Amino acid sequence: MNKKDISLLKNIDNEILLLSHTAAILGWDQETYMPQNSVEERSSQLALLSALIHEKLTSEITASIFKDIKKYEDISFEKDISENDRYFIRKIFNAYKKQSLLPVSLVKEISKQTSISQHTWAKAKEDNNYKLFKPELEKMISLQKQKAECYGYTGTPYNALLDEYEKGAIVSQIDKIFHDIELRIKNLLDKILVNGNANGNKTGDIEDSFLYGKFDVKKQDAVGRKVLEWLGFDFNSARMDTSAHPFTTTLGFSDVRITTHYKENYFPAGLYSIIHECGHALYEMGFSKELKGTSLAEGTSLGIHESQSRFWENMVGRGKGFAKLFWPVFCNYFPEAGKNRTHEDFFMAVNKVKPSLVRINADEVTYNLHIIIRYRLEKMLVEDKLSVVDLPAAWNNLYKELLDLTPDSDSTGVLQDIHWSTGAIGYFPTYLLGNLYAAQFVATMEKETGNVDDLVEAGNFKIILDWLRNNIHKYGALYTPDELVQKVTEQPLDPSYFLVYLDKKYR
Repeated sequence: MNKKDISLLKNIDNEILLLSHTAAILGWDQETYMPQNSVEERSSQLALLSALIHEKLTSEITASIFKDIKKYEDISFEKDISENDRYFIRKIFNAYKKQSLLPVSLVKEISKQTSISQHTWAKAKEDNNYKLFKPELEKMISLQKQKAECYGYTGTPYNALLDEYEKGAIVSQIDKIFHDIELRIKNLLDKILVNGNANGNKTGDIEDSFLYGKFDVKKQDAVGRKVLEWLGFDFNSARMDTSAHPFTTTLGFSDVRITTHYKENYFPAGLYSIIHECGHALYEMGFSKELKGTSLAEGTSLGIHESQSRFWENMVGRGKGFAKLFWPVFCNYFPEAGKNRTHEDFFMAVNKVKPSLVRINADEVTYNLHIIIRYRLEKMLVEDKLSVVDLPAAWNNLYKELLDLTPDSDSTGVLQDIHWSTGAIGYFPTYLLGNLYAAQFVATMEKETGNVDDLVEAGNFKIILDWLRNNIHKYGALYTPDELVQKVTEQPLDPSYFLVYLDKKYR
């Protein structure tokens, strides 16, 4: 490939990036400030932008450059150009290859349906009414199946959708990892519930009532912003708002938006969604400036992205060091709740292991079972082994099987997550993979930085963030998830790191 072709591809890629960021602005606005009656036109606006992106990526210019398609299947091509350019070509080629298989009509229809079904989901969740959402979910599942057929797949259509979120991951691999994790997690959970943790505290003995009550939302927001400052969140390049479901989106190289959702009657809900989304934002704000203006300036996969959010949320935010550092702040804003309590009480309370219905409020141990439930269900949906009409019953059955709980409403059951309304089938496994990546990264990090808990207690967040920036963030999407894990830890993904971490912390 000559320099002229590379330059043409970079121009096309940059225009696609600008269109994508423009679409992200509309999507962010839809979830935060857009008037309720505006959804119909907003869906058409987003569909138009999706079509323009698709047309640019699959244009005659791109097709002519990639006419010798097999040449670009391997990163070893074109040794005479820079390494970054080779990775860039691989990235845009893979995007071109997939998008060229999709008709523009399907691209537009999926985009339009996403806006409509998201809006309907929010209303259905508020009204606790799955029947309201069901028709839109049926349409979305049908569209995702059509997309999988266009892509083509080996074994199961779910493989085609999973690859969009975790490059190279396949069901046979995920099934094995998740099966082993499920057995180990259930074993650990049984021991905690029956015998208690290392301190002899059984779940019922851990006092956490002081985290429930009445917590002024304005004060929660002030606390959250203080914590964001600690972690290195740059308010000159990012902002925080509220939405029905917390999320992070990038509107430009120096414009990252996060949202949270406060619960007036339960303090940790807002705090830990803020820390979680901050982890995503720090990753987005850490890409090398050399990647600016290209599609390499994004996370390499959702699993790696989730490794960052889950690391900050749990390994930092639910650690003993954070409890010690944070406790005076909590007591300053909520003196009544903190009265006659200590940082040890806070640490125990936010790490209380107890099966629950809502994923985003789940403890580190049971959270993984929430993900496995969703993985099983969405896989069955796209494999035509489960109908949308039977989804709530299947959801409830799996919650009974894995967590011994039965949802008391659609809102705390099948309607609790936004993902399926957006067509994000294949996203959920990345949360659990994120836990696995995070534990393996931390094991490597601590060899160089020392104990994370000690750094956090001393307020040395910059040391942690600098390590992440230098070893993970700066590379953006240069490497695949497998390549990045090998580069950082000098070995492939190994789930045992996460299991050892949980065992050490909770047993």
